[in-house]
Amino acid sequence: MQLRSVGIVRSPLNEPSLVADSGDLEWRPQISGVSEGREVISEVVIDSDLAGIADGLEDFSHLLVLYWAHHVPPEGRSLIKAHPIGRKDLPLVGIFATCSPARPNPVCAMVVRLLERKGNVLKVQGLDAIDGSTLIDIKPYNPGYYAAGDVKVADWMERIHKEFAEGLIADGDSKRTR
Repeated sequence: MQLRSVGIVRSPLNEPSLVADSGDLEWRPQISGVSEGREVISEVVIDSDLAGIADGLEDFSHLLVLYWAHHVPPEGRSLIKAHPIGRKDLPLVGIFATCSPARPNPVCAMVVRLLERKGNVLKVQGLDAIDGSTLIDIKPYNPGYYAAGDVKVADWMERIHKEFAEGLIADGDSKRTR
C-alpha cells in the first residue's frame, strides 16, 4: 500500500489535544473556550504539482479532509484499548471505538466548512489537525452520500458531546470533576 502526500495543513494548533500517554489517552486541549476546535481557521495547502485538482471544490460548503496525525509516537500507535479522551470515568474501549488519532494508522478525517479557495490553498473552519499535518485526501462533503439514518452512538460518547456543548470540556482543566 502506498499513500502519497497531497499537501500540508497550516494551523494555529501546534500540539495535539489528545495524546497517547502511559498506555492510555490524555486530554490536553490548547485552545481555551473553543469547543472541540470547531472555530479554528486553518489553511489546507495542496501541492503545487497537482494544479487543477481542487477545481470545483468552491461549489461546496463543506469538505471531508483526511490527514495523517504525524505527532502520534510509535508507542501511541500500539494502543489497543483506552479511556475516551483519557477519562477514567468513561469505559475502557477498543481504540477503534474512539475518534482518537492514537491508532495503528493515525489517519484522521474531519468534516470542515470551506471558507474560501485561492488556487491551491483552501481556507477552512473546524479542522482539528495540528500545523504541519500531512494532507492525504479531500472529498466534497455530500450529506446524501455520507449521512446515515437511524444512527446509534455509545452513551459515553453522547455524554462527551453534551459536555463539550455545555462548555464543561473546553480548556486545559475540565470544569468537571474526574
